Amino acid sequence: MHVVGHSHHERGAGTVLALTLSAVVMALLVCLLLLAQAAVLASQAASAADLAALAAADAARGLTSGDPCTVASDVAVHHGATVTSCTVTEGAVVEVATGMVHPFDWGVATGRARAGPPP
Repeated sequence: MHVVGHSHHERGAGTVLALTLSAVVMALLVCLLLLAQAAVLASQAASAADLAALAAADAARGLTSGDPCTVASDVAVHHGATVTSCTVTEGAVVEVATGMVHPFDWGVATGRARAGPPP
C-alpha cells in the first residue's frame, strides 16, 4: 500500500536521525567525562599541594627531619603529583606548587598551597 505524499526517498530517514542523535549524545557524554576527570585531577593536585606544604612546614620548623622541599617532593610523589616549585621563607613558612599530568597527556592540573606555624 502506497500512501500519497510520501516518497521512497524518505525510507530509513528515522534510522539515520536516531543514529545521528545517538552519536551527538555519546560525544556530549565523552566531553562531560573529560571535564569531570579534569576537575578530579585539579582537586587531587590541590590536595597533594596542601599535604606537601604541611609536611614541609613541619620539617622547616624542626618537628620532623629532612629538608623541607625534599619532604614536600616525597609527599607529592606519594600522592601522584610532582613539586614544580618550593619556597621556604622567614618564619618557616613554605609555599609549594604541584602538578599532575593528565592520563592522556592533554595538560597538567596544578595546585598551590602555603603552610607555616600557627599565628
